[in-house]
Amino acid sequence: MTVVLAGVGADSTNLGALAPLYDDGRFEYVPIPEKTCETDETATLGSWELSTSDETAADLTTRITPQPIGDADRTVTGDELESWPFHHDPNFEALTYGEHRTSGYVSRLRALEPDDVVGFYAGLRRPDGDRAHRYLIGYFTVDRVDVVTPEMPRDERESVLAAHPDNAHTKRARDGECYLEKPVVLVDGREPGGLFERHPIQLSDYYVKSGNERAQYYLRESIASAFDVRAGGENMMYKPAYRCGISGDAFRRLVGAPGERTADDAAVEPA
Repeated sequence: MTVVLAGVGADSTNLGALAPLYDDGRFEYVPIPEKTCETDETATLGSWELSTSDETAADLTTRITPQPIGDADRTVTGDELESWPFHHDPNFEALTYGEHRTSGYVSRLRALEPDDVVGFYAGLRRPDGDRAHRYLIGYFTVDRVDVVTPEMPRDERESVLAAHPDNAHTKRARDGECYLEKPVVLVDGREPGGLFERHPIQLSDYYVKSGNERAQYYLRESIASAFDVRAGGENMMYKPAYRCGISGDAFRRLVGAPGERTADDAAVEPA
């Protein structure tokens, strides 16, 4: 049994802004904008309501680059921004998550088994301007893991995708073809799990490491110890996938059930 921590959510690269973290421990989960408008996803920047105001996710930014890497010349603004779909991944309501990133993500996620855990962290910023950090915002217990590859026969790919109808990668697949010609891991979850209601767990520190000239984000030593982080490195600048040696049961006890957490659960310390 094991735990994988995955970096998700809107950030300065894809949305031009981070989701806010409020003083009472509440926060916003804002998915990344979809890279293509060819998707069955109905959630858009303009329909995604923020929990503490009448604003929507579209009010957090003035423009996006749907393909921040590769097609960076394209920008979406104005009315098109309001109607642009989200890549709703992870989907905490349906407890499903998909991934094609090859920097440790596919290999670590595809090795998960039922009763393991996939945890999700995102960048959050307090409205008063304090430094942003990476925070654990939720998790779910693994129920099923499937992999779709470009080499699979089309009917087999379609069958696997159909087994995950709420997954963002299924929603943007067309005629059995995933958006990118890469292996895609599809993880369906079950309870216990979900998005935290408040009190996310800070995973990062920001400092100048010995021998460096500039400060960067690093995984907190207390978190690395408490979760028994075994792969993923310590630099958090680019949302690495962390493989942890802690068991799923121990992880769930340590961070608390999503709907029952208190402010004390935000302070995770080594046993």
